[in-house]
Amino acid sequence: MRLLRTLRRDERGAAVIETAFALPALIIMVWAVVQLGLVFRAMSGIQHALGEGARLATLYPQPSDDAIHDKIEDVVYGIGPGTFTIEEPVPGTENGSAYLDLEVSYTQETDMLFLPGPTITVSRSKRVWVAED
Repeated sequence: MRLLRTLRRDERGAAVIETAFALPALIIMVWAVVQLGLVFRAMSGIQHALGEGARLATLYPQPSDDAIHDKIEDVVYGIGPGTFTIEEPVPGTENGSAYLDLEVSYTQETDMLFLPGPTITVSRSKRVWVAED
C-alpha cells in the first residue's frame, strides 16, 4: 500500500511522457509550414517569370510566341517538386489595340508525412498590350 502511494506522488518522467504525446503533432505542423513555404516560393517564381515574359512581349518588333515561352521558362525559379505549365499566348484586339494574354500555372502535390496532403494549383495571367506595324 505504501509503495502504491509513493508511485502516485512521484512525478519524475512526466515531462518525457508529455513530450512523447506533443512531439508528433509539432513535427507535422512544422512540416506543413515547410510545404506551404514551397508553394509561396513557387508563386513568387511564376509571377516573376510571367512579368519577364510580358516585358519581352511588349518589344517592337513583336517577338515570336516561342521566344516568349522560352523567356518565361528561362527565368522561372522556385518551382521545386511541382509541374510548371506555360500556356500559348492568345492574341486579341480591344478598341483597335492589339494584346496578348499570357498565362502560367503551377501544380504541386503536398504531403503531411504520413498522409497525402492537398494538391495545390496556382495560376497567374497577364494581358499585355503590344505594338502593331
